[in-house]
Amino acid sequence: MRIAAFARRQPGRIATGAFILNSGVGKWSADEQTAVRLHTMASGTYPALARMPPQQFVKVLAAGEIVLGTALLAPVVPDALAGAALTVFSASLLRMYLRTPGLRREGSLRPSPQGTALAKDVWMLAIGVGLTIDALTGE
Repeated sequence: MRIAAFARRQPGRIATGAFILNSGVGKWSADEQTAVRLHTMASGTYPALARMPPQQFVKVLAAGEIVLGTALLAPVVPDALAGAALTVFSASLLRMYLRTPGLRREGSLRPSPQGTALAKDVWMLAIGVGLTIDALTGE
């Protein structure tokens, strides 16, 4: 890979990787109330998750975020793989945003005040898609 391609991809990988890694580390020691809140929201969009206990769910989510954040920060992980993983992760968050009542303004994609925290994850989707496309169409 040319140095220009490497340099072009690093800002998005570093910023997103650090953000996701921090989120995962924070969730790792989540209290019961936080675990229940996250589990309830996720199982509303992904009903299969309802069978998993909230504390187990939050540990799996935290571990996934830690792995993804680390993969984005590690330059040895190929850009296409890191970008694809980030795309899938952020698309699942945006699906939750679209399906959870009260997160969007009535009849609109615009977020309500409660939905802003998830709606902003659209930037992660853009970075993931950009990384993937750049890696697959580059040299």
